[in-house]
Amino acid sequence: MFGYDMVLPMNTGAEGVETALKLARTWGYKKKKIPKDEAIIVSCCGCFHGRTLAVISMSCDNDVTRGFGPLLPGHIKVDLGDAVALEKIFKENGDRIAGFLFEPIQGEAGVVVPPDGYLKSVRDLCSKYNVLMIADEVQSGLARTGKMLACDWEEVRPDVVILGKALGGGVIPVSAVLADKDAMLCIQLGEHGSTFGGNPLAGAVAIASLDVIRDERLAERSAQLGLELRHHLLKIQQQYPNYIREVQGSGLFNAVELNSKNLRPISAYDICLQLKERGVLAKPTHDTIIRLTPPLSISSDELQEASKALSDVLEHDLPKMQKAKPEHVSPTSSNICDRCGRNLYASPDEDN
Repeated sequence: MFGYDMVLPMNTGAEGVETALKLARTWGYKKKKIPKDEAIIVSCCGCFHGRTLAVISMSCDNDVTRGFGPLLPGHIKVDLGDAVALEKIFKENGDRIAGFLFEPIQGEAGVVVPPDGYLKSVRDLCSKYNVLMIADEVQSGLARTGKMLACDWEEVRPDVVILGKALGGGVIPVSAVLADKDAMLCIQLGEHGSTFGGNPLAGAVAIASLDVIRDERLAERSAQLGLELRHHLLKIQQQYPNYIREVQGSGLFNAVELNSKNLRPISAYDICLQLKERGVLAKPTHDTIIRLTPPLSISSDELQEASKALSDVLEHDLPKMQKAKPEHVSPTSSNICDRCGRNLYASPDEDN
């Protein structure tokens, strides 16, 4: 289905990422001849790849890093979408860089879509500097963005692809790492494993899930319904421009960025609680963003109902919430990154 030689099945998305990191390191030592224990993984600011120790060592989210140190070394950060900065890092550290791990569309950061042409630039740079291009498609893959993989939007083929979430059809944990033999066979017998990785039940569910995605053309469905959803959301933005800064996304992978200054003291979390009362489950991110990632089987009518729920919250619930919540209530945690000192998630209406 994806055109790779081999698949290494695991259980969770984070395990898939950990497996890809181990694969990149051992490839770096065996094929690229990186000196022992000097392999570097480059990842993006604002990334989210899971909650295991190696993965949070790349994170810019204080909520997942504080209290779990010391974090693991061997990581360099770069901004998603900045191909110039990526090449600078490759030039300066290229002999020791094993892989570039990235989300083609960042999920936890707020459905951040890189500029057109970026993925092709990444492919060219990774090939030029002999670096494994590792796409974490756990959230963005399997028809979520309107293509089977988000990388398909630019017809880019990563060296390593990580799948999860939808691979289990919402039924069972299963993840997978895809790669060709040149990279995958760098892991030898006994060097990696998992008690339940690739178990028969998970394998059967994953195959059934992929069959449904293909046979029911869910990628095409996601692309079409995503256009409809963003149409509804943009109409709400026009109605409430003081509250909604931006609508962004691809397929059924979308987010609404709020104007925190005009919403104070209400946060995206508060809005999501009211959406829940109106029958819509949504995910708040960094106080100012509401992520909307409905099932690929959702109907047009249900999308319209969900959009109306957001409109009703802004029209009817928000004024009451603003009056009821004390003005002095502050966010539960700072968005200033412990790693670099930047406020990655500040809205333009806020001071960094």
